[in-house]
Amino acid sequence: MTIQNRAGFVAALALLLFTLVPASARAQTSRDQYRVRAMSTQTPPVLDGYLEEEVWGRGGLIDELIQQEPVEGAPATERTEIHLLYDAQTLYVGVRAWDSARPVATEMRRDSDQILAEDNIQIILDTFKDSRSGYMFVTNPLGAQLDLQIFNEGEGATTALSLPTSNINKDWDGVWYTAARVVDDGWIAEIAIPMVTLRFPASTTQEWGMNLLRNIGRKNEQVFWAPITKEFTIHRVSMAGTLEGMQGLNRGMDLRVTPFVTGGASSVLDQSTPDVVEANDLQGDFGVDLKYGITAGINLDVTINTDFAQAEVDDEQVNLTRFPLFFPEKRDFFLENSGQFNTGSATAFGRYADMFFSRRIGLSERGEEVPIIGGARMTGKIGRNDIAIMDVQTNEAFGNSAENFLVAKYSRNFWSRSRVGGMFINKAQTNYVGDIDGSHYNRTYAIDALVAPHPNFTVQGFLAKTETPVDTPPPAGAEGYGEVGSYVNATWLDTDWRIYGEYVDFENDFNPEVGFLPRTGIRTTKLHLERNPRPGFLGIRVLSPMINWTYTTDQTGRRLADRWHYMMGARFQNGAFFNIWYNDNFDRVDEDFTLRGVSIPAGDYEFGEWRISFDSNPSRRWYYGLMWAPQDFYGGDRQDLQLRLGARITDRLSTEASYTRNDVSLPRGDFDVDLAALRVDLALSPTMSLRSITQYNSQSEQFGTAARFRWTYEPGSDIYIVYDELRRDRFEGTTFFYRERSLIIKATFLVTR
Repeated sequence: MTIQNRAGFVAALALLLFTLVPASARAQTSRDQYRVRAMSTQTPPVLDGYLEEEVWGRGGLIDELIQQEPVEGAPATERTEIHLLYDAQTLYVGVRAWDSARPVATEMRRDSDQILAEDNIQIILDTFKDSRSGYMFVTNPLGAQLDLQIFNEGEGATTALSLPTSNINKDWDGVWYTAARVVDDGWIAEIAIPMVTLRFPASTTQEWGMNLLRNIGRKNEQVFWAPITKEFTIHRVSMAGTLEGMQGLNRGMDLRVTPFVTGGASSVLDQSTPDVVEANDLQGDFGVDLKYGITAGINLDVTINTDFAQAEVDDEQVNLTRFPLFFPEKRDFFLENSGQFNTGSATAFGRYADMFFSRRIGLSERGEEVPIIGGARMTGKIGRNDIAIMDVQTNEAFGNSAENFLVAKYSRNFWSRSRVGGMFINKAQTNYVGDIDGSHYNRTYAIDALVAPHPNFTVQGFLAKTETPVDTPPPAGAEGYGEVGSYVNATWLDTDWRIYGEYVDFENDFNPEVGFLPRTGIRTTKLHLERNPRPGFLGIRVLSPMINWTYTTDQTGRRLADRWHYMMGARFQNGAFFNIWYNDNFDRVDEDFTLRGVSIPAGDYEFGEWRISFDSNPSRRWYYGLMWAPQDFYGGDRQDLQLRLGARITDRLSTEASYTRNDVSLPRGDFDVDLAALRVDLALSPTMSLRSITQYNSQSEQFGTAARFRWTYEPGSDIYIVYDELRRDRFEGTTFFYRERSLIIKATFLVTR
């Protein structure tokens, strides 16, 4: 297809978007009819999974749920009763879920994605009733717990099971309690959520947004209290109902102090000689984390001598591009309310830039831990205003200076779902190390906005400028200099269509050092058209045909890359998913680069890429995924193969194995990369679990094992035992001799007042 033809297609797509928006507009259903009153109790129920106490009968009752899938608007096929009680300190939810067959329940681990695929009940609370954010709590017939923080209605996530967006914080851990059991005709769950776990306005009578979802696993059926149309998930709190009537809530002093102690040992071998110990080290430390409610809506977090021994290891990734990969944040201090610091372009279909990427703090470029002396963070809401301020001080490490990081963001909410805000980030060296003079700094200034004039239409974007000292300022009028970046996205999303266009412009010297930015000096245009028909045959629930076009130039308009992406996906009634796509790629390489020691010369490359994949229903006791991708690759050929097999052997033991192979044949050489992983999870109870992951990456020639035991002996108080081992295969005649080993024990104790 010529450039002229492609331009014609772009114009036609823009015209289609323009004509569809007014034609497809639908008024949002009034939520006033979905109101429920939680009833006060002086006698709190005992959480034992029986729901037989008389006090439950006096609670507010929800007993009619409406299907979203498979038949939108139809009554639920299984009966559900939800009872709501509260006292000054706690909200209580009792669930009686009848079922004509045994519920699907094999998962007991905390925060496992598999909980969402099985039978479960999901509760979301928009405590400020701002139609933007919420706390989400999920449990299943075994009493497993999963909790999330939702920002901006989870913008960017395509399904309830898909959590790739920074607007959904899956790693937040709230303090709450569950008790559940399977009975002859269904299952029962009792939930207690302490008020101190939540933030809400300082008013005598509370009125919160609330919605409830029950997933019936074996039927792949989702039913809601306040109905939500198919294009949205439970995260769409602007479509939630209302929980009313709670009065006299008491958060106490709203103070939580969590001291911790760590101890352990590590051993490191010399990198050049096998079996020669370079260093043995005994470790011991202590610190404290503090959380204080300054006001009903503003929370202060303080960390001193911060330790992240319990953080999970990163999943290995294979990089066959010229650009860096994104690894998600997993450290507790940076996770809670993390969405309030978001300024970027991260969506389910791509990540161009994040102005703030917390992994730049306390981690080296290689992922090694840099000591954090301390930090403070204040986040929350005052009326329609969102406030987020963070300051963290690191120590010197790996020959680098100590650094201070200041991040501040303010947002003002308007209309029902719109907002505008500004952000400032300052990174500054704070001492002298070696040749580093301690004067380096980097600053980012940004404004961002999201405007939602219609429930199905949003426009969002940001404009940012960076500031970094240079030894020699550029001459006046010189080309190639510029520290400004911008992004805009317009999206239409309804039951039948997902249509969006976006534009990116990052000048050559745009440099957000505390952000994530794979590529500078580019201008990118992207258009996406996706239809979601429901044919009703061959067991297909919904089809997802799509086409999108991405075109990238440099700052002078010279073409650097473009891609046409054609895809057909099919989700089946049984929860399985089939996908096939073809990409028509162009890539201009201005400088030679190497992959696995094979040189790829500068030049213009055109190549096609096929990808075929199938994933079985993830709620099955045994599940699997297959992917095959034959493609052209920089003048040669490449074939990718991916296999995944998982089993929930019992309700306490599960495992998943995955294997990926990349076979690459290039004019200047061939190579292959193998990536394998084995995960084993043993849940001794909902509060005690052992999780291990063993990974092999032939690209880095290393074999690593990480195991983490966690015992939550009281909500908010944990004991961790963490073992990490790294082996490498770099010497002839050796097989994966160990490079590093460490054993760490960490104990935390929550004190609440």
